[in-house]
Amino acid sequence: MAGALGNYLLNLGSLLANRRWLRPLVISYCLTYQCNLNCRYCEDFGARRNPTQPLTSLPLPQARDLLRIVRQATDSLILTGGEPLLYPDLVPLLESARHEWRFCHLTLLTNGALLLEHAEVLPLVQRLVISLDTVDAARWDETLRAGPGMAQRIIATIREVAARQRELGFALLVNCVVTPETLPQARGVLDFCLEHGLTFSFSPQSVNDWPRYELLVSADYRAFVAELLALKRRGAPILASRPYLEWMGTFAPYACYPLLVPRLLPDGSLAYPCRPIERGGLAQGGHAINLLEAGSWRAALRQASAYYGWPPSTCGSCYQQCYVEPSLLQTRPLALAREWLTSAPARRLALHTYAPG
Repeated sequence: MAGALGNYLLNLGSLLANRRWLRPLVISYCLTYQCNLNCRYCEDFGARRNPTQPLTSLPLPQARDLLRIVRQATDSLILTGGEPLLYPDLVPLLESARHEWRFCHLTLLTNGALLLEHAEVLPLVQRLVISLDTVDAARWDETLRAGPGMAQRIIATIREVAARQRELGFALLVNCVVTPETLPQARGVLDFCLEHGLTFSFSPQSVNDWPRYELLVSADYRAFVAELLALKRRGAPILASRPYLEWMGTFAPYACYPLLVPRLLPDGSLAYPCRPIERGGLAQGGHAINLLEAGSWRAALRQASAYYGWPPSTCGSCYQQCYVEPSLLQTRPLALAREWLTSAPARRLALHTYAPG
């Protein structure tokens, strides 16, 4: 069974040979399209969209079988949604991932609203990621659009869960989506992380996979990224790598390798070669290949590449962290080594965590 570090090293050889079929560092599995919030900037999910979303989540036996296939490709798994805590069999699935298939790096992405009701998931993951764009509860409620008090509930949950990291053996990462509206509050989220022993990560708000225009031209945004770089050099718990922060300050073109972080849809289909291209509905990508039907990871990739062709070699229009950062670090092994040697969050959370999902 493959591991993320071994795949990284093999990918270096593939890049030298100019091959586009790279091995995954981490695979992201969207358990459900259902969500309990209505975040203003979310382009995919939300409680108001739930009635129009397909109810395609796999029953537990098939989901376990899907993990068997995923484990052939990597030892790093991200479970996300929608809201994964709405998946009814999340706990037994996590137990299977942890103990049956022995994923070494297991991450759960959640909005946190239901977390205290499902606290049994905490000792089953290595990393927990919760979104928080501002510590101003009133402003956060405006983004969540789930009724008054939801933001305060999530912030209180983060505080409570943060205190249990050492006891239960997981790391809590706060991911801040920086929008033009919340940019002034982003430093407050970082201060909150410093106060409560959390690791900070951020990504700029995107519209159709491109950063919002207001951020592209914002001097305040560039100053914020520069401040993060300076704080990281001084040892602040910022997970974003130096190459990622430098790129996010300029939005310069880069070579994207989407197969480093493949995404699985709730029915077990592969979003090939990546979610943005799959959603575009163009001939170069889609989700016609189902892992359970393919039977193995290698067979699924062979079928997908035969059906859709190889991933584009000049794609650089996507600035989502889950694609940018792994692509940058895969092509810059010295930068990754520097991250490992100089960044405590990188050492603690390991290679796969440069893909928040």
